[in-house]
Amino acid sequence: MSIHPPEELRILAKEVLVRAGVLPATAEAVGAALVAAELDGIPSHGLSRLPIYADQVRSGKIDGRAVPEVTCPASALVRVDAKSGFAFPAIEAGLEAADDVVGATGIVAVAIGNSHHCGVAGHHVERLAAKELVGIAFANTPAAIAPWGGRRPLYGTNPIAFACPRKNGPPLVVDLSMSVAARGKVVAAAQKGESIPADWALDGEGHPTTDPKAALQGSMAPLGGAKGAALALMVEILAAALTGSRFGFEASSFFDAEGSPPNVGQLFLVLDPSFAPHFKERVETLCAAILADDGARLPGDRRLAARARHARDGIAIPDSLMRELLSRAGRPSRGTPAPGS
Repeated sequence: MSIHPPEELRILAKEVLVRAGVLPATAEAVGAALVAAELDGIPSHGLSRLPIYADQVRSGKIDGRAVPEVTCPASALVRVDAKSGFAFPAIEAGLEAADDVVGATGIVAVAIGNSHHCGVAGHHVERLAAKELVGIAFANTPAAIAPWGGRRPLYGTNPIAFACPRKNGPPLVVDLSMSVAARGKVVAAAQKGESIPADWALDGEGHPTTDPKAALQGSMAPLGGAKGAALALMVEILAAALTGSRFGFEASSFFDAEGSPPNVGQLFLVLDPSFAPHFKERVETLCAAILADDGARLPGDRRLAARARHARDGIAIPDSLMRELLSRAGRPSRGTPAPGS
């Protein structure tokens, strides 16, 4: 492992993507999102995805030169066609458009179609909360969860996220997937030759497994059993059917460069809480009651601690990954990424 400042990693990620054929502005947005995941201690959504992103651009599975198309078919509705490109610039464009009108409408739905992996869903709604808004996100992903009682994966792990502003602290952020664990963690375990906890996934016969390769041939265990599977179904409808995107079982994998674009979807609800008397004070009352319970913590506390630590001390990146990224950026395999872009 080697330690690197976040800004140097953002520059390196941008170089890798631009060299693969991505527009510079898009490459900057994607690189920033991946490094943000690393900062928060979520490497499964971080720079380990960069090589496959680059390969997908080269194969045409991601259109690295796509420019999102934003339309407003109704006063409180923003529609974004990601055009088989990266999700990050499409989400950014959609939420910026929502920010322009939510003060007048009170609530805006942002429907993003023909999209790709949205990264850490909580980051998108956290930015809304930083603007004194409430955000809710739904995203579908390629099939990984079987309907309850079934064996064939049909639903994605389908993250949902929520964020709102507080009076006396950083935004409250809730971010979870509909599986017991993120599929990216199983992929990482398979790459490292490590086992996984027995409650994370099922093999092709529907039995619990600790073998990540068997898990990838089977399905992820839904969070909360039948209730989690039902929630995954709900997210498929909200994120895919409402955005004109592919359901999980119709989408190609995020983890290889084979096949057509996954063209999944994301749906955001953006609310202006100013209509609610003393909204932030009421949220703070609830947060204080939680923290008054000895041992209780707010969602995101560890994430924020990791963010501060990594911003101060740097981010640890496996040497093998760093060598690959340097090679893909056309740099010597040794040395530290140089500042500047």
